[in-house]
Amino acid sequence: MMRPPAQTDVHENGRAELAEFAASPGTCPFAGRDGGSERHEHAAFRPPLPLALDRHPSTIQRLRMRLRSSLDLFLHGSYGFVGVSRHRIPSVRSLKKRFMFTVRDPAVIREILVRRPKDFPKGELMHKMLGKLTGYSIFVSNGAAWERQRRIVDQAFTHAGVRDVFPLMRDASDACLARLKAQAAGGGPVSIDAEMTHYAGDVIFRTIYSEPMGGEAAGRIFSAFEVFQRLAFAQGVLALGGIPFWLMWTNPRSWRMAREIRDVLNGPLERRLTAVRAGEPVSSRDILSTLMTAVDPVTGTCFEGDELLDEIAVLFLAGHETSAAALGWALYCIANRPDIQQAMREEVRTVLGDGEPRFGDMKRLELTRNVFREALRLYPPVAYFSRDTTRDEQLAGVEIAAGSPLTVPVWLMHRHTEFWRDPNGFDPHRFASEETREAQRLTYMPFSMGARVCVGAAFAMQEATLVLAELVRAFEIRPVVGHVPQPVSRLTVRSENGIRLHLTPIEANSEPLASGAT
Repeated sequence: MMRPPAQTDVHENGRAELAEFAASPGTCPFAGRDGGSERHEHAAFRPPLPLALDRHPSTIQRLRMRLRSSLDLFLHGSYGFVGVSRHRIPSVRSLKKRFMFTVRDPAVIREILVRRPKDFPKGELMHKMLGKLTGYSIFVSNGAAWERQRRIVDQAFTHAGVRDVFPLMRDASDACLARLKAQAAGGGPVSIDAEMTHYAGDVIFRTIYSEPMGGEAAGRIFSAFEVFQRLAFAQGVLALGGIPFWLMWTNPRSWRMAREIRDVLNGPLERRLTAVRAGEPVSSRDILSTLMTAVDPVTGTCFEGDELLDEIAVLFLAGHETSAAALGWALYCIANRPDIQQAMREEVRTVLGDGEPRFGDMKRLELTRNVFREALRLYPPVAYFSRDTTRDEQLAGVEIAAGSPLTVPVWLMHRHTEFWRDPNGFDPHRFASEETREAQRLTYMPFSMGARVCVGAAFAMQEATLVLAELVRAFEIRPVVGHVPQPVSRLTVRSENGIRLHLTPIEANSEPLASGAT
């Protein structure tokens, strides 16, 4: 199925977005005798995806569609094209033609992200979209500033660092389970996407500060972030069209939401700093303790002043929203595939029994990990990576002027018909198969790739594996009849109408009921 030769076209479906995320395949004893993909009685389930277009929309239609979701602009042919395509960017400020370039050639993607990342930095647009919240932190910075930040932040996400905070993850998982059991007792459907947002946010809060995210803090931060995300995305779309940020009517509200989030995050930071100054004992096994004491081995400097809050803000932004989005989709998919859900349950019982999950157990839950990997493939939290060119380039035979924006459409590469068998199907067993190893190497990039691969990739895999294992052990998870989530891409790929599921508690030493939509 591989066909890597470069092609070009002039599709007019322009777009731009952000961010970072990676994973590695494994073999799974629960995937069947050959470790590969099998046909199941429930294989008729097709995960929802936006309808592809038959023809190019007009400029006005394109703007309206982009403001709703970047995924709405794909043509049928977008999922099979290999090469670099050019898209005109309409502008209200200039008659001069401006172009954006979308890269769907694995060799060119590796050139941009792996071989020459310094020649393709993140653009200023991303900083303008997110800087109100994140400052000039690791998520939006470039050059020497980014290299220093990365060297410091890396020290908090070593294997030992993730192991040290695993008990805090487990506390967040226990709290999530308790909330869901209380909701399930009512008998109605559960808004699982909202619960996964709470869980992922609580994981980040606990692992940074060694304290839970209280109900008031959760309410303030999630409410503000929902508004901030929507406004930041709209501002990015309008800015591409040439409208300056200072003219946008949404800008003052965006600043207010960013301040609200930073105020919540700054509270426990200030408490920790005050305790340290007073000589009081504080935790030495959380992310904040590392960020406060880590020294850059090259410059000999550490984070000071607002830098600490900037990095905490970006860790919270990237660490909770992306994981929560993928977890919601993973649970929706296994709710519709009770065969896979039951295989996960058997794996969890074999590995964990009735005991408390331990850090070393997570790598043994191969099917559970592969379910999360497949959810990341189908619904990558960040649908696009955006970069700028620093000089004139020729990529796959296409001339690109210096300063042009580039996008790597992760969504398209993860569903590319040239590289993936049954690209729109939900099949976690593919990650235990040699058949798809090459597709994974060439096109699988939920955590990005190269120097800017997500610093928290292993962290995200641990928190996801943990909560998925706990949920299938505790509940039978079923879909809600008539409820089909509608994926949209703004800052992250979420369901526009939420994700609701039925959870039925499983009593100890009992088998789950036969699954089916109710």
